[in-house]
Amino acid sequence: MTDIDWAAMADLLEREAETNFPYVEQALAELSHLTPQRILDIGSGPGVAACQLAAAFPQAEVTAVDGTPELLDRAELRAKRLGVTLRTQVAEFPAGLADLDRADLVWSGQVVHHVGDQQDALHRLTALLNPGGVLAIVEGGLPARCLPRDLGFGRPGLAARLDAATADRFNRMRADLPGTVPVVEDWKALFANTGLTEVRSKTFLIDHPSPLSEPHRHTIRRTLERQRHGFAEDLAPDDLATLDRLLDPKDPAGVDQRQDLFFLSAKTVHYGTKP
Repeated sequence: MTDIDWAAMADLLEREAETNFPYVEQALAELSHLTPQRILDIGSGPGVAACQLAAAFPQAEVTAVDGTPELLDRAELRAKRLGVTLRTQVAEFPAGLADLDRADLVWSGQVVHHVGDQQDALHRLTALLNPGGVLAIVEGGLPARCLPRDLGFGRPGLAARLDAATADRFNRMRADLPGTVPVVEDWKALFANTGLTEVRSKTFLIDHPSPLSEPHRHTIRRTLERQRHGFAEDLAPDDLATLDRLLDPKDPAGVDQRQDLFFLSAKTVHYGTKP
């Protein structure tokens, strides 16, 4: 995978996952007819989805799999706090997948796009399934929105320009991955190429209206801080000045104080069954 320091991002990853949590509940409700005995969450991070898998399927052995031990430590603490049973296993993605035991349900949230050959990654994930098992992959959806188009200062449409900078950064990340393979990201076709059947996709809404709770507000602050730092060379000076004002804790128009802050996004989950 990429050279991102995931351990350093642990707090942000956990807060983002908690803000986006409603889609996980909705996505797992689509699988409520299953009775899996073994579940793998590949690239589990701090374990937000893995703990929900354990809660939704209490009869199953759920294992959170990640290449960053510090994130798995957080997953274990979260499971203990929530009173669910969760195993953890350190394994790199995708190289370490061959060493894992087979499962009846494999979940992986926004991990495949960090691998140069996404089709090969899906083949490896499919190989983890027992016959009749289900693969559920989170990829795509809609960018998050948290502020009005016109903030009352700066140029209107900041969110769209941040989206463009994010997309450009994402494209550069994909191009720089080892062994990157250009592919049409038609996830249904990519799933079908692995031999999976009953392939379908569904998009789930995450809607936190204003006024936001402090944890969700903090998630937005951390995201904007990261964009301000990461896009310093990609954005116009006036947009950087707007971000500075949004991040000023003393400014009534900043994200810490304004009352019109909200969070609206959508995540797409792709499902397939191994014959």
